Order: sequence, then structure tokens, then C-alpha cells
Amino acid sequence: MSLLQPLALPPYPFKITEANGQLTLFDELRKRTIIITPEEWVRQHFVQYLINQKQYPKALMRLEGGLKLNGMSRRTDIVVFNRDGERILMVECKAPSVSIDQKVFDQIARYNMAHRVSLLAVTNGLQHYCCRIDHEQGSYRFIADLPGFNEL
Repeated sequence: MSLLQPLALPPYPFKITEANGQLTLFDELRKRTIIITPEEWVRQHFVQYLINQKQYPKALMRLEGGLKLNGMSRRTDIVVFNRDGERILMVECKAPSVSIDQKVFDQIARYNMAHRVSLLAVTNGLQHYCCRIDHEQGSYRFIADLPGFNEL
């Protein structure tokens, strides 16, 4: 399986280079060159999907943000904020070889205990799942498609 395998996301013309035997690309959100791993490949494609297809502003996205959960440091893959600085979307990215199973949903649910975001997405680049969380009712429902930024 190729590191740069095609995903079930629109292709994007990343600026890919090779350095010391490793493929790298320029991450336009973090403003630095990063090593491409299978998970990073998915994360970068999903970010471009959010920007180009769903009109989420780059300036309102944060990648690999830290959080404390039960005294442990954890990292969220993608968090998107609204114009008031409130978290509105959290995305957990996995490598294409990782199955999207209950364990992955449990992970993002644990992270969301700290963030209390109402829109969650999980992707491995090949499969994508989105759900809305109702914190008042303590419930969730899967939705067919991730809403665009202007639909929230």
C-alpha cells in the first residue's frame, strides 16, 4: 500500500518533496513542512476538503490541539471554531489501514467530554462518519453528510 494512496476525498495538489528518504509536504495551517505518515495524509486531505468543499475558513481551524483528559495529555486531530471562538467541529483522523470501529468512536467521545462539541467526524480517508451531539439530551445521531460552514 502506497504512502500516497488515493483516498475517498478530493485530490489536492500538495507540494511534496523528499528529504532524507522521507516524503514531506508543506502544511499550510501549521505553516511548516511535515513528514507524511498515513494518518497525516488523511488529515491533510480532510483539511483541504473542509476548506475547498465545505468552506470552513483556514483561520478557524487548529490541527493537533492539546487537551487534558483524566490527567493525561491528548491531541485532537482537527478542531474547527466558529467566528465567536467556540468549538463547532472535531475530527478524528486515522490511517487508511485502521478500521473505523467502536474503539475510534469511543476515543473521539472521550475527547469530546473535554471539548463539548456538537458536531463530530471520524475518517480514515476511505470511510467518513459524522454525527451531531445533543449535550442537553445526552444523545447523538449520525448524519449523511458534514454540513458546510455556512450551514451551521
